Amino acid sequence: MPSTTALFTAMSGLNAHSRNIDVIGNNVANISTTAFKSSRLLFSSMYARTLSGGTPPGDISGGTNPYQIGLGVNTAGTQRNMNGGTLTPTGDQRDLAVDGKGWFVVDRAGEQLYTRAGAFRFNALGELTTASGERLLGYGVDANFNVVQGQLTPIAVPLGGRTIAEATTQVRFSGNLDADGNLPGQGARITLGGTPSAGFALVPGAVPAPSVPNVLELTSRLVDIADPASPATPLFAAGQVLELRSAEKGGRTLPTARLDITATTTVADLNTFLTQALGLEAAAGANPDGRTPGVSLDPLTGVLTIDGNTGTANDLTIDTSDLRLLSSSGSLIRAPFVPTKAASADGESVRTTFIVYDSLGAPVEVDLTMVLESRSNAGTTWRYYVESGDATGIPIQSGTGTFAFDTTGQAVSTQPVVVTIDRTGTGAGTPLALNLHLATDEGGMTALADTTSQIAATFRDGAPIGTLAAFAIGTDGVVNGIFTNDAVRPLGQIVLAKFANDEGVLDLGEGMFKSASNSGTPVIGAPGTLGAGQVVAGALEQSNVDLGEEFIKLVLSSTGYSASSRVIRTTDELMQQLLVLGR
Repeated sequence: MPSTTALFTAMSGLNAHSRNIDVIGNNVANISTTAFKSSRLLFSSMYARTLSGGTPPGDISGGTNPYQIGLGVNTAGTQRNMNGGTLTPTGDQRDLAVDGKGWFVVDRAGEQLYTRAGAFRFNALGELTTASGERLLGYGVDANFNVVQGQLTPIAVPLGGRTIAEATTQVRFSGNLDADGNLPGQGARITLGGTPSAGFALVPGAVPAPSVPNVLELTSRLVDIADPASPATPLFAAGQVLELRSAEKGGRTLPTARLDITATTTVADLNTFLTQALGLEAAAGANPDGRTPGVSLDPLTGVLTIDGNTGTANDLTIDTSDLRLLSSSGSLIRAPFVPTKAASADGESVRTTFIVYDSLGAPVEVDLTMVLESRSNAGTTWRYYVESGDATGIPIQSGTGTFAFDTTGQAVSTQPVVVTIDRTGTGAGTPLALNLHLATDEGGMTALADTTSQIAATFRDGAPIGTLAAFAIGTDGVVNGIFTNDAVRPLGQIVLAKFANDEGVLDLGEGMFKSASNSGTPVIGAPGTLGAGQVVAGALEQSNVDLGEEFIKLVLSSTGYSASSRVIRTTDELMQQLLVLGR
């Protein structure tokens, strides 16, 4: 006899295969959806109607199995295929894909969601966002562009809206110093007099008066110095300015320097001014001829003597027109000094000029001069002089010291030379501290016999002002900003979340997922750590739907659906025949 049970059993088959076609249809519809994960429907049989539980084996029977008739099929649930899809290059750095395990972390109205669909674009704030507006999260950077791991923040790349400037701290040099060069014998020596043959004296009644037989002393005031052409008339007056301009040192023009003359300015002040403006380093010690670099006064003759440092690169040239006396309004009054060069600096030396930057990105010109100081059985010793005309104030000296090389021409020490440049009043950080690496473990300067000495700065950090012009994202998720000054600095780091059970996340649509009861708590970290994959920029993950497999499933479900309907039809025919018999 036909049974209504068959009708309900077949109906369960219709429902189950209909749900399977729903799942297949969703997979096929999302064949082009970025990073879509396909699903499959699992079937399970319903409980069976048990007509007999079976019997055990006995003496006269081998036993019987249970006698059960199934009551249809159930849909046990869906399973998501979390295998990665194919990564397709797009060439757009804003497109991101995950190669391996992990999810991008995004923010939607304060709620953390997760996605593998990395088609990000910039919003008005330069933040990377999804098509539906969720912000991509990651680690930020501190003021020194160091990635700060911990708190998540939106990843922003404000192209054209961010500028940087960084102070120089490290400079490396390379080249060779001629170890066979001439040893120095003397520095430049220039006398300053009131006439070609005489020095300076004081006007009558000068206060303080010089001690007999001195005609001029360091404590004498400039306003009391007599005009050589009119001994009763002062050569200088308060309010005037003494300007050093166009003087040369080793063929290099020195920066202009000015001394404001007041009623209390002394000869000692003048000597200090000339010493600083000419970059004379007394710390180098006495020259081989016994003269100490600096400006000295012969009190008996009133002649000032300028003694320079050794080395041809330190040779001084001062013409009469280089020392000018100006009025308070800047008009030329006269050239009060008559320079006479008595000796030229000698000795093997070389100078190089390089540019560094202060904390505001302003260029600062610095000179490094190397002078052969001595030779011995242990090698050669060279003295370095560091000067900067861009230092605040009159002094151009920034430091001096010695640097030794062994008998193979290699540096005895690779410790950097530390110098500072005064930047007071510029608005920049002061002093500007520099580490000058004359030699490193990888190379640097040598001191070998050659025809000439040649050195140059080969590396310098720091940068002038630059604007963010481009960016690049590495496999570790670090977003590097590229500035117009060629500086490359981290702007942030994209993070990845990893679940203990990826299949347990809850699909919210639009490629967004959230953690659920069976997914586990997400572990968030940098790409490539904690089992997470890597970030691939300029690519998107494609759907992992296998269209061929889906079509096969579709055929099977369609057949199953038709077969279940055929069962209903057959049962109906049997019932009709039964009704005919009852007429």
